[in-house]
Amino acid sequence: MFREMLRKKQQLPDEECIGILKTQLRGVLSVIGDDGYPYGMPINHYYCEEDGKLYFHGGKKGHKIDAIKLDNKASFCVYDEGFRREGEWALNIRSVIVFGRIEFIDDQEKVYRISGELSRKFTDDDEYIRHEIERSGPGTLMFALVPEHITGKLVKEA
Repeated sequence: MFREMLRKKQQLPDEECIGILKTQLRGVLSVIGDDGYPYGMPINHYYCEEDGKLYFHGGKKGHKIDAIKLDNKASFCVYDEGFRREGEWALNIRSVIVFGRIEFIDDQEKVYRISGELSRKFTDDDEYIRHEIERSGPGTLMFALVPEHITGKLVKEA
């Protein structure tokens, strides 16, 4: 169902893809928007090793939510900051694309727990995190991308 990578030498191992998903702060979530147009938005995420899902949060209304309710298929692209090999000008970038379906999370306890994990990617201030979850938690919509296919590659700008 999903295409194989043409340049197999550039393909990243699964473990490296997961590492990128765990460490990078944000990516672009793409859904099928109004009138069939792609709708991509930058968004932060949390990769859960326990269940292999990517979690996102946001408001309970808007274009993104309307699109997901009409068609839950999505893709998520994340890439690292890149690196240069000694003596080269070209930037080498590792990217990962996840294809899957989105599910909404109804369990409020899970919403709070995952919100905490997501927040820890940005700060280790537990008091701040607790306060924000208490303040914003009830109005937060959490959803997960359940991966069906994950692929990653290393690309050299040249």
